[in-house]
Amino acid sequence: MITLKNVTLRRGAKVLLDSASVTLNPGEKVGLVGRNGAGKSTLFGLLNGTLHEDAGDYSLPAQWRMAQVAQDMPETAQSATDFVIEGDTALLAAQAEVHAAEASDDGMRMAHAYMELHDAGAHDAEARAQALILGLGFKSSELTNPVNSFSGGWRMRLQLARALMCPSDLLLLDEPTNHLDLDALVWLEAWLKRYAGTLIVISHDREFLDAITQVTLHIDNARLVRYGGNYSAFEDMRAEQMALQQSAMAKQADKIAHLQAFINRFKAKASKAKQAQSRVKALERMEKIAPVLADAEFTFEFQEPQNLPNPMLSLSDISIGYPPPEESPAGTPPSVIVRHINRSVHAGQRIGILGANGQGKSTLVKTIARDLAPLAGELSEGRGLNIGYFAQQELDVLRPHDTPLEHMIRLAKEVIAAGKSGYVAGREQDLRNFLGTFNFSGEMVKQPVGTMSGGEKARLVLCMIVWQRPNLLLLDEPTNHLDLATREALGVALNEFEGTVMLVSHDRALLRAVCDEFWLVSRGGIEPFDGDLDDYQRYLLDEAKRSRDSDAAGVRQAR
Repeated sequence: MITLKNVTLRRGAKVLLDSASVTLNPGEKVGLVGRNGAGKSTLFGLLNGTLHEDAGDYSLPAQWRMAQVAQDMPETAQSATDFVIEGDTALLAAQAEVHAAEASDDGMRMAHAYMELHDAGAHDAEARAQALILGLGFKSSELTNPVNSFSGGWRMRLQLARALMCPSDLLLLDEPTNHLDLDALVWLEAWLKRYAGTLIVISHDREFLDAITQVTLHIDNARLVRYGGNYSAFEDMRAEQMALQQSAMAKQADKIAHLQAFINRFKAKASKAKQAQSRVKALERMEKIAPVLADAEFTFEFQEPQNLPNPMLSLSDISIGYPPPEESPAGTPPSVIVRHINRSVHAGQRIGILGANGQGKSTLVKTIARDLAPLAGELSEGRGLNIGYFAQQELDVLRPHDTPLEHMIRLAKEVIAAGKSGYVAGREQDLRNFLGTFNFSGEMVKQPVGTMSGGEKARLVLCMIVWQRPNLLLLDEPTNHLDLATREALGVALNEFEGTVMLVSHDRALLRAVCDEFWLVSRGGIEPFDGDLDDYQRYLLDEAKRSRDSDAAGVRQAR
């Protein structure tokens, strides 16, 4: 078992754990939670041996094998399959022993070495590695592609596959879902449920934690508090504890009343559609944990839109995709991903966009956001449409050497120059005050963005969107770098938003809480999806089985 007894951990002058104690038993699946900066990654450093306790006692069984996802971006021309196979450290050691035994010409040693190689699973290593790679969303045609040919997010998926390939008694996962789509996330959940060792996972995805963990370890005020149960159970128990603290509750009364008011309003509005019923359940959960939400250090709200055109958008026989690269020969056709889209987006709609990886969800959002031109058809915008767009790569668009204040000043100038209606604050102090509502206060407004965490950058992007006072929100994976408290704040803000929301996300809790209807992007088309997210999860599993069966049939034919 893993034991911490009165452990103190410091990073510089800051005490992250102060006389913390906890015991984790073999085979437990543990969710490690706490506010950003509370010390979650630092605790991982203690567990993996890169940091040592400043005081107290820490013990881990000496014979335990450990696996975790490397955080560096791999730079290698190895094939994806070979790269993942190398994650199996037991296999690599057995192969090294075979080479050494053969060089020694010692028959007995060679016999033992070959036996160890067989026990290490050399006969099916390639099949095991490729099952992991395909499960995480790669295509069969990409199995032999060089690692360097993939983008950063896909290389991090290969790092995850490599960690899962490693035989382990303790698996440490720090935000494993950040680079995954919903289909890969569903697959990972199923894999982790079968994992026999001890798992400790840091994640800001509530439903992922609920699906795979039975213990929650909360870093709270530099202490470790163990709760029996998944994240939702932890939240319920913590809400009960906080409800007993009347003095704290009195301070939060206004925030809870505000939260309760919008819960009541939106529950009354919800239709009888299956998707809307999921939303009602999400709101009922928020009702139960109102004290926890009210205790969150960060909340925000969207400004009321100045107008609501209806319809906001009309897509008439549109095809979307990408033009040929500039270096392509003349006459090269564009890459069409989705054809013949005929849909309208109306004021007040809350649409979740679903679809397996590569089907065109982000391409659709980019087209609506005007980052891509339609390849055919007509996209009509309502008069006065004002889009707030959070792109998957939005954090890369921020200028690393500029400060939050410089970003806001530049945005204000662009908005005024474009003659857009919206929230226009003329004075620098107004912009400082607005940044303060997003927890950018004091000297933080002058801190270069490149030195900030992913969560802080995401908050800055949200701040810039809110300031523009949009009436249509296009959100493509907005939660990747947000902690649980900020995700909850985003969910509350989106539910109070009077405009239209179109949301792509692998965060099912956010989709359930926000969306009343779903569009499914699949097989080159877009159709309404009549089920809820549980139905969609079953659809994804069926699609994965269909894909596997198709691949297997192709292999048989090739033979």
